[in-house]
Amino acid sequence: MPAAPADAWRGTPPGPTGLGTAAALVPAHLAAARPSRDTVVPLPSGARPGSVRGGSVYVERSWGDGSHTPLYCPTPERIDDGLAEVVDALLVSWARECGFEEHELDALGKARFGQLVTLAHPDTDDPDALLVAAQMNAGWWAADDYYADDTALGAVPAQLPQRLALAMSAMDPVPPAGDLTPPLQQALQDDLVLRMLDSAVAHLRRHATPAQVQRICYSTFAMFVSWTAYAAWREAGEHPPAWEYLAARQHDSFYTSMTLIDVVGGYEVPANLYYDPGVRNAAFQAGTASVIVNDLHSVEKDAADEKPVCNLVLLVAADQGCSVQEATEIVVALHNDIVRDFEAAHRKLAAIPSPELQRFLRGLRAWMGGGVEWHATNPRYAQQPQAGTATG
Repeated sequence: MPAAPADAWRGTPPGPTGLGTAAALVPAHLAAARPSRDTVVPLPSGARPGSVRGGSVYVERSWGDGSHTPLYCPTPERIDDGLAEVVDALLVSWARECGFEEHELDALGKARFGQLVTLAHPDTDDPDALLVAAQMNAGWWAADDYYADDTALGAVPAQLPQRLALAMSAMDPVPPAGDLTPPLQQALQDDLVLRMLDSAVAHLRRHATPAQVQRICYSTFAMFVSWTAYAAWREAGEHPPAWEYLAARQHDSFYTSMTLIDVVGGYEVPANLYYDPGVRNAAFQAGTASVIVNDLHSVEKDAADEKPVCNLVLLVAADQGCSVQEATEIVVALHNDIVRDFEAAHRKLAAIPSPELQRFLRGLRAWMGGGVEWHATNPRYAQQPQAGTATG
């Protein structure tokens, strides 16, 4: 996948410019966002070079216990453990202010969201900008755990839709409605997840334009719809065919996290480019490929659940009547095809003369590479030989 022609985005002002942007809406400090250092990251252990374009390398990378076909993926553009530790420390401090208890703070620290966002957003070294992504991802994960997945944390599938409706109000405040507003405000303050989402979006607003904030909110709300489908399937004891699960998963993928790329980088992709069908298709490819990596690393944990959650590998195995090992090979091949399709889409979109778009496309590629590295090195996924301990 190529970078922008002649790396056109390099040296351009980080603030939004061009069609569809309004410089007056951009917080002044966005101009201070620093580009990442041009460091050369060694190839991951066991990786074989695939294609090299514009300084980025696609490789065939071994994963898990190394027994399956390698993943075709970009290499991470930056590995900076020191910066990741700074962001993680800031995230834990914020979570304490939100009301996390000590054991919850310990679990949050072990999740290493600071490492994830440092890997996934290499075009800034600003800890506060990276903290925006860490907070949003932590809020999404908390909603998933506390509302949808973990009954030990209070998840009640039957209550999921109304809880998610309140989560939307926490992220996108509704206008006052007389005497009906105080009970809503009290409910938003009484719930840990809602406090997290409210605080995270408040921080997001200090870094983003109103258009970017709404883009992120509505991508989140689309993700919530998929969560209700999973809950319905799980409570009914039914498992959808793989194709139906993947259709839902494309709106519940790391695409949601990727909506933050230009915010963290300190620029804005014009809306009519961001939502152009070709660009949106490429972004969905990147998000879906990244969430398939999560499913691959989570097979054993998901299969061992008392009520097995939806996992693409397990659903392919059920659909085709094959072993989990055979299904894993099918899903790896699908992942690799999607990444190659993204690579081709990036090459085609490189002809569009927008520095902001070209930087965003490179950001999608960087997110994929960083996401693979995070799954490969995060203890929550390395506790078992080939599977992880959590889903995304």
